[in-house]
Amino acid sequence: MHKDEIEGIEINLLLEAIQQRYGYDFRNYARASMERRIRQLCRSIGCHRLSEMIPQLLHDDSFLEGMIREFSITVTDMFRDPFVYRCIRQQVVPMLKTYPYIKVWLAGCATGEEVYSMAILLQEEGLYERSIIYATDFNDIALEQAKEGVCQPGRLSDFSDNYRQAGGSGSLSDYYQISEEGCVFKADLKKNITFANHNLVTDSVFGEMQLIVCRNVLIYFDKTLQERVLKLFRDSLAFGGFLCLGSRESLRFSTMENDMRVLDEQAKVYQKKVP
Repeated sequence: MHKDEIEGIEINLLLEAIQQRYGYDFRNYARASMERRIRQLCRSIGCHRLSEMIPQLLHDDSFLEGMIREFSITVTDMFRDPFVYRCIRQQVVPMLKTYPYIKVWLAGCATGEEVYSMAILLQEEGLYERSIIYATDFNDIALEQAKEGVCQPGRLSDFSDNYRQAGGSGSLSDYYQISEEGCVFKADLKKNITFANHNLVTDSVFGEMQLIVCRNVLIYFDKTLQERVLKLFRDSLAFGGFLCLGSRESLRFSTMENDMRVLDEQAKVYQKKVP
C-alpha cells in the first residue's frame, strides 16, 4: 500500500478518535485542508507518523485543545449573509431599543469580522453607546487578530457590497482608516467590545444577554454537544432575548425548540419565550 494511502487511513482513525472521545466531528471538513493541518501539527510536535498522535489525543485533554486550534476555521466575512443583518435591523433592533442597557454575545467570533459588523449595525441604530459586545472564541490566536481590528484592502469590496445589502446607512469606509497594517477599524467602534477566551463545549453560562449570535459553529458538533451548547445559549439569554444561528443550523428537533419561538426561519433568528 502506498504511503499516501496509509496516511489517509491514519487521518481517518485520528478524526474518528476525536469524534468518539470528545464529540467534535471534523470528518466532513474540506479534506485537503484537514490533511494539511494534521501533517503540520504532526511535524510541529515531532511525531514521525500521524498515528502517533492518537494515544496522546485519547489520554491528554490538553492535546485536543492544541489540535482544535489547528483545525479551527478563522476566516469569516463582514455582514456575511446580509439578509440576516437586515432581519436583525428590522425585527430585533426595535425590541432592543426598549432595553436601557444591551448585552450582545458573539460566540465563536474567529477573527472578528462579524463582531465589527454588529458594532456598526448597533452604532447606526443608535444603540452602541448603551451596548456591550462580548466576543469570544477558544482560539487565542484568532482572538488577538480580532482585537487588532485589521482587515486587508483586498476584501473591502466584498465587505462593502455586503454592508449595503445588509441595509447600511452610510459607507463602510466611515468605520476604518488606512494604516501600514491595512484597514484598521476606528477606536470608537472598538470601545464597547470585550474579547475573551470561552470554550462552548466546556465553559459555563456567559451572563444574561439580550442577543446571542453564533453562526456556523454548531455544524461541527455532534448531536450531544449541540444540545449542550444550545442549552448554554438558552440559559445565557434574558427572557425575550434573541438567538441567531447559522444558515445550516436550527433548533428543530432539539430540546430547546419549545423554549424559543421562530422569529425568522431563513435568517435562523429565534426569541426566548417569556414564561
